[in-house]
Amino acid sequence: MLSNPTTMTDLERDLMGLRQYPPVLQQLNVTWRFIRRWPVIPMSILAVLIFCGIFAPALSTHGEAAGGIRDRHYPPIWMQDDRYDKLRAEGETPFNCLWSAVLGNPENTRRADVCNFHIFGTDHSGRDVYSRMMHGARISLWVAAIALIFGFVVGTSMGVIGGYAGGWIDEIITRAVDIWQALPFLMVALVCVLIFGQSTVLLLALMAALSWVPFVRVIRGQTLTIKNQAFVDLARVAGCSTPRILIRHIVPGVINTAVVIATLIVGSLILAEAALSFLGAGVPAPDATWGSMVSEGRGYISTAWWPTILPGLAIFMVVMSLNFTGDWLRDRLDPRLQQIG
Repeated sequence: MLSNPTTMTDLERDLMGLRQYPPVLQQLNVTWRFIRRWPVIPMSILAVLIFCGIFAPALSTHGEAAGGIRDRHYPPIWMQDDRYDKLRAEGETPFNCLWSAVLGNPENTRRADVCNFHIFGTDHSGRDVYSRMMHGARISLWVAAIALIFGFVVGTSMGVIGGYAGGWIDEIITRAVDIWQALPFLMVALVCVLIFGQSTVLLLALMAALSWVPFVRVIRGQTLTIKNQAFVDLARVAGCSTPRILIRHIVPGVINTAVVIATLIVGSLILAEAALSFLGAGVPAPDATWGSMVSEGRGYISTAWWPTILPGLAIFMVVMSLNFTGDWLRDRLDPRLQQIG
């Protein structure tokens, strides 16, 4: 019987080709295995997004639309600027500035001019980029959450009903998915904005219309497999009604897959909202969104990169975190993909 590697002698380790690593490397290996097994970094980024979205008014140091042409293109606080040097010489720091904003300013409920520092700088209109990113995170959360709930419920229901019923019901649902996927979404969204005008309600409707399609095909395929299983046949023989079979036997078999799909398409919904906002078809001004911030700042990127790069970096990090989290859920929930050791 082989000895435990932790109790082996140096000779036994040499004979078996094992190496005794320094404690620092051993700890790094343990940390790496933990990070690989659990999505610590992606979940941390998503937690920051949710926290910023929920507490955006409290975390903002300036008003969302407050600004002036005299304050245009302030650099971020980590860049050299005489105005920031003067504030530091007077004893003011970015931390105290942010803490004052969190405590609140009774004289100004819009939180304009609460802080003399601009953590992420200002844009071409003198508006604080950090505060607008906080409010943009809230809009991204609302749009993604509402659209995802609609897509999850409608897409999963249509996939289960089409796969179980078959016949003309399945044909209608399948053809509806094919027709919708053949339509160019951005063109449809722009036409809708031209007809109905730019509004938040229209944006939510467009996002909801985009979110249900990925669920239908995958859930339908799984339903076709599950409905031919022996336990479903026994339920039919026992006299169970169709709604009972769907709720008690079919839906529990596809819910894990639906959760994974939901996690994976959240990133696509956030990207779609950012693309519509970039094209001027998203949330109307003066409300801030990450996509509109990228669009507004792209004309000044050669002289002031922060109003464009920082919101774009936020979009990239959130979408990547959602993709990694979705992959992790797929590996954990699908027994055929047990890749995590």
